Amino acid sequence: MAKQNTVFKDAFNRCLKLLAETSTLPSEPELGQVLGVSRTTVRAILTRCEELKLIIWDKRRKIVLRRPEPSDYFPTEETSSLAEIIERSFMRRILAGGAEPGMQINELELAREIGTGTTSVREFLIRFSRFGLIEKRPNSHWVLKGFTREFALELTEVREMFELRSAASFVGLPKDHPAWDELKKIEAVHREILADIDNRYKEFSELDERFHLLVHKSSSNRFIIDFYDIIAIVFHYHYQWNKANSRERNARALEEHLAYIAALRSRDPKQVDQACRRHLKSARETLLQSIP
Repeated sequence: MAKQNTVFKDAFNRCLKLLAETSTLPSEPELGQVLGVSRTTVRAILTRCEELKLIIWDKRRKIVLRRPEPSDYFPTEETSSLAEIIERSFMRRILAGGAEPGMQINELELAREIGTGTTSVREFLIRFSRFGLIEKRPNSHWVLKGFTREFALELTEVREMFELRSAASFVGLPKDHPAWDELKKIEAVHREILADIDNRYKEFSELDERFHLLVHKSSSNRFIIDFYDIIAIVFHYHYQWNKANSRERNARALEEHLAYIAALRSRDPKQVDQACRRHLKSARETLLQSIP
């Protein structure tokens, strides 16, 4: 279950929420559909529920013994949303294939790799296809259409508008807002990676995603956040497309992030605007350089 661990934990927590609201559980296929996971993951969830004496499970028969308690749930920091898991697995599969135009993506294979249902994978791919990077083919296959310079320029233009708006919102968050604690943790990880850059520079892409997601969420604008969920992942993984000088590029981006974080913590709108623009300009240049 190691590869499927986050899928399992996220689905298990959501199953407990169902248990908290009802005295019965649906059949395995129905539960899999509700949770968006495979039959194998459903059975693992029911097994754990039985181990915790939440239910008695005898083939098709499930008897609820008690309501879930806070201690029954996996900690939030150990789970990722199903959408985040699918997104990361999708991008890793593309990168493993070299992100070449014409590369095929199979819904069933991707779902099996993640340990989730094909419906959830298909919904993600349909949303992603709106931007013209992938195209649906018969028999649950999708094809990567390629990433052009024109597309990159359009993408950066919109991304820059949204991030500048989000960064300006961030400085207005109350002092006790959880985002400030998360920013502190992200800053610490940046410094840890820089201190061991030769061995850890490849960790930057996921840290990049974590940092920019935090900034975008501060906007509280559903359209900005939806844009981030679908398109900004291109920026967070493009560092891996072109392997040349990746250590140096990632080290420079980490330094830019630290300057950006310092500006956010200063709460000075002018400093934030300058640091954000400086980093976005660098990110645009790096992205364009990665396109053949």
